[in-house]
Amino acid sequence: MGKKSLEPITESMFYVLLCLHNKNMYGTEMAELVRKITDDRVKLGPGTLYSILSTFETEGVINKFSQEGRRITYQITEKGEQLYQDELHRMRKCLW
Repeated sequence: MGKKSLEPITESMFYVLLCLHNKNMYGTEMAELVRKITDDRVKLGPGTLYSILSTFETEGVINKFSQEGRRITYQITEKGEQLYQDELHRMRKCLW
């Protein structure tokens, strides 16, 4: 059986899902929040962030909520929420 394209998700992918789990956001907002909640340990550069967003959009994990000029606001889908919850569960099991 072939590998699922989103398993396992990376730490950066998890943080993008975490951001969108809480509210709809645009890319720069996500990058700033990730830096803040990780005390600057994780920095999502534009290449990494927009690659993740593109993959997530293609896979139906997120979708565009609105667009003002070049600023695109994204929202998490049911599939994305399930991916986020599955990863949280996996992480909790590791900690036990």
